Amino acid sequence: MTGLLVRLFVKNRDDINDSAVRSRYGTLGGTVGIICNLFLCALKLTVGFLTASISIVADGLNNLSDMGSSVITMIGFKMAGKPADSDHPFGHGRMEYMSAFIVAILILLVGGELFKSSVSALVNGDAIPEYSAAALIILAVSILVKLWMCLFNRRLGKKINSEALLATAQDSLNDMITTAVILVSVGVSMLVSLPFNLDAVMGILVALFIIYSGLSSAKETLDSILGAPPDKQLIKDIENTIMSFREFVGIHDLIVHNYGPGKQFASVHVEVPQDSDIVKCHEQIDLCEKLIQEKLNVSLVIHMDPIDCNNESVAAVRRSITEAVKSIDSSMSLHDFRMTPAGKKRTNLIFDVVVPSSVHLSHEEINRRIAEQARQINPTYCCVITFDNDFTGN
Repeated sequence: MTGLLVRLFVKNRDDINDSAVRSRYGTLGGTVGIICNLFLCALKLTVGFLTASISIVADGLNNLSDMGSSVITMIGFKMAGKPADSDHPFGHGRMEYMSAFIVAILILLVGGELFKSSVSALVNGDAIPEYSAAALIILAVSILVKLWMCLFNRRLGKKINSEALLATAQDSLNDMITTAVILVSVGVSMLVSLPFNLDAVMGILVALFIIYSGLSSAKETLDSILGAPPDKQLIKDIENTIMSFREFVGIHDLIVHNYGPGKQFASVHVEVPQDSDIVKCHEQIDLCEKLIQEKLNVSLVIHMDPIDCNNESVAAVRRSITEAVKSIDSSMSLHDFRMTPAGKKRTNLIFDVVVPSSVHLSHEEINRRIAEQARQINPTYCCVITFDNDFTGN
């Protein structure tokens, strides 16, 4: 069914990096969500009011909020598909993250309201609702519909790497579990007479589950909005592609900026031998940038760093200083190593050190330790260190 709907309503469905195609996927997901949730809401509210069941009415209202979420998702995709303008030169792709965050907030609001009404019913000793076979049938149908919606949105979300659609899929899964729990409570209430309001107890459990799910979804989307680290496989692919060029001997300071799905920009420093042909080197850099754009859909800017690859004495000192840096913390690395001519009293070692967020030593302490080890190698060595952060999430 999902494949049929995609083929019917999504033109150029395989061009998932095209904002117009992504918008069509979002519109399809939102339209299906509106139709299904409106249908389920009408059924559950009818049964809930007839049986005076808090949990079924709350589940129906949850479907109503899901319908609102589908509308928000559609709007988010439409806005994300707008082309770049003077106020937003990198496009509007992050609107997908914003719409996913709003969906998460709606999930939290529904969970909070359900928790409040369920606790109130349990504390006040409200009577246990009287159910009919129709209630069981409607709840069972709802479970099947929500299961299909979960699989539908998850497939679309994975296809276009959309957090908004994946959040909607998770919401559908939550709804399915919620309705299944209510169905069990309805069945138990019809078969066994209990001294407490099982409907209210189940409502509390369902509410806590919904709140937990909303918090998880909110955290994931906030991470993307605030600047989550890039995908580790993407980092590996960029590094491997760059190092496939024989003229490049090393890379560092890789930074990836995410402006929404399919809108990623990056910059990196590439080390080349200082005696390289500048024109040829620039040509290779252009080819590398174009290859990564075509292969990984990342707009990359490369900065060239010339280094001395042929001076063995400089290379030996670099290896010694690298070992000194690694002895402090193995996750740290060194680059852009230069060395002034050896002097009787002072020889400057100029280099950068990358300090990952996992290292909790201050820059001053790291500087002191490296300087001490450098002087043990040669008393004339004086380290001039620039500290860099690791923006790849390592």
